[in-house]
Amino acid sequence: MSSVPRFWRSIGSRYNLEGTRCKECGEHFYPPRNFCVNCRRVGHIEPYKFKGTGKIISYTIIHTAAEGFEDQTPYTLAIIQLDEGPRLTSQVIGDPEKIHIGMRVRSVFRKLGEDGEGGMIYYGTKFVPEDA
Repeated sequence: MSSVPRFWRSIGSRYNLEGTRCKECGEHFYPPRNFCVNCRRVGHIEPYKFKGTGKIISYTIIHTAAEGFEDQTPYTLAIIQLDEGPRLTSQVIGDPEKIHIGMRVRSVFRKLGEDGEGGMIYYGTKFVPEDA
C-alpha cells in the first residue's frame, strides 16, 4: 500500500501531466525535478505542462496482472516518449492487437486503480491512440 502523503505530493503531476523545464538548456523532466541534471547549479527550473502527445517506444501486453488489475487483462503497458522528450511508462487503452511501436498517442485522464480496503480510488494519465 502506498503512503497517502506520497500520493498527495504527486497529485498535480499525475492529474495534469505536469513536469519541469530548465530555462537554460530547455531540457524537460517528468516526473518533475528540482534541478537540471545538465546545468546543475546554473540551471533554473520552471513548471511545465506537457502537451500530452507522443509515440510508443516499446510495449508489452499484460495477460497475468498484478493484484487489483486482474479485471483489466489483457492490457497494454508502454514506454511513451512525449513530444517534449521525457519518457514514461503508462497504460495504453485500446485493442492490444492494434498497438505498435511508433504509434502516435495522446494522454487521457482515467481511473488508475484502487488502494487498500478503504477503496481509495486514484486517477491519473493513460494514453489512447491519437486517432481514437
